Amino acid sequence: MSHASGGIAILDYGSQTAQLIARRVRELGVYAALLPYTTTVEQAHGAVPDLRGVILSGGPPSAYEAGAPRLPDWVLASELPVLGICYGMQLVTLAFGGEVAPAAQHEYGMTPITIVKPGKLFAGLETTQTVWMSHGDRIERPPDGFDVLARSDNAPFAAIGHLERGVFGVQFHPEVVHTEHGAAMLRNFVIGVCNAKTGWTPENFIDASVQAIREQVGAGRVLLGMSGGVDSAVAGALIHRAVGSQLVPVFVNHGMLRQGEADAVVQMGRSLNWNLVAVDATEDFLDRLRGVTDPEEKRVIIGTMFAEVFEREASRQGQLDWLAQGTIYPDVIESAGTGRPGARRIKSHHNVGGLPDRLKDRLVEPLRDLFKDEVRAVGSLLGLPDTVVWRQPFPGPGLSVRCVGQVTWERLEVLRAADFVFLDELRAAGVMDSIAQAFAVLLPVRSVGVMGDNRTYDEVIVLRAVTTTDFMTANWARLDHDLLARISSRIVNEVKGVNRVMYDISTKPPATIEWE
Repeated sequence: MSHASGGIAILDYGSQTAQLIARRVRELGVYAALLPYTTTVEQAHGAVPDLRGVILSGGPPSAYEAGAPRLPDWVLASELPVLGICYGMQLVTLAFGGEVAPAAQHEYGMTPITIVKPGKLFAGLETTQTVWMSHGDRIERPPDGFDVLARSDNAPFAAIGHLERGVFGVQFHPEVVHTEHGAAMLRNFVIGVCNAKTGWTPENFIDASVQAIREQVGAGRVLLGMSGGVDSAVAGALIHRAVGSQLVPVFVNHGMLRQGEADAVVQMGRSLNWNLVAVDATEDFLDRLRGVTDPEEKRVIIGTMFAEVFEREASRQGQLDWLAQGTIYPDVIESAGTGRPGARRIKSHHNVGGLPDRLKDRLVEPLRDLFKDEVRAVGSLLGLPDTVVWRQPFPGPGLSVRCVGQVTWERLEVLRAADFVFLDELRAAGVMDSIAQAFAVLLPVRSVGVMGDNRTYDEVIVLRAVTTTDFMTANWARLDHDLLARISSRIVNEVKGVNRVMYDISTKPPATIEWE
């Protein structure tokens, strides 16, 4: 039986948190597929065999406007349980004959609600609880046959449900961690109402992926772009388990790695006995990036360059039929690669946005549907060392997207040195385990300073450290002020060309974790 069998289809209406719905459902051990709202019934059942329920995401439109995305007819015709979230709730309301209108007062952020009728959706939960609201429209009149399940001060119909039919709507976002019992609500719907199967496990994923890779690759040889990060390492481990020596891992040093990282990646790859091929293409990448300052252009150039180097290496290694990458789901989301209508590109990931068309039909991407925490779980089961599995994320374009402005060898060396000091002090302070990602950024900004009674006019380093569980949202790490002072002092004293250090206190959203 498929590891995706008996799961949930999530129809994506453009919400920035739609991918979190899928992640929360998967945390329950249930497979969830995030699909465009234009998905047909055949496509939905193809993505999720033995489909057990449908969740409708939020979205930016107003459901009552002409041309707004609608609810596909098959969703209600299937008589499957349905949960509408925010915009999805409004679609359910209109589909059953209720009314939706602009709210006199918008609700954004933490909001208390009162449960007035628990039913299956709120079974076992507290009567009063805090949820995350983000809406400008509200339900004015629920459809006939729907009970009011919860209310807030500004939304008298904060949750509604047709209990016999198994159709529910919530005006808030249970997928967001700020909704204190959101995970329990989703469990009540997915397990209690939909009776979904809990077969989505790392073990089942590995078995299914190995079989799928064998079917896709056949007797062909697979070139793996090996960066040394957890994503490419886990992809390599899956492919190696599937086809063994048909895997040819290639590590390309593009000159934009952290201090000492190139040697560490080569040692790691060889310790796995994968016959790693190491290629130094530093000059090629820096030549192509000379004078480029736009971050999107950087990413596309680097993606194209990787493809060119891989093809060149493939010709040296003999016939290589497939190109493998460690692309994961957040890469696809931020590159607007899900296929959802109206999706907005946040930034092109080098392994999503930079590949030439001639390679797109030759890709092997076994992790494309996984979130970072799922990748780590799979890596641990495959026996990869903790130093690989728990390595902090590092972007494929490397320091080029942390070297804001022009990328030169001299600026990269400044950034490398500052980044080393930052990470060295975090390790010495024993706080690295509590930080999901930490790095330095070099700005193309100069400021006046005084060092040794002399005027300086040097560049600025920004320190970035975040905490997160999913990398789709993140908070800035509350580092000790004395620790920040030590880091700043070391950087301005040890790194030539820097006279000012700043600390980034932006959350994601509105910022992204990386600067470019």
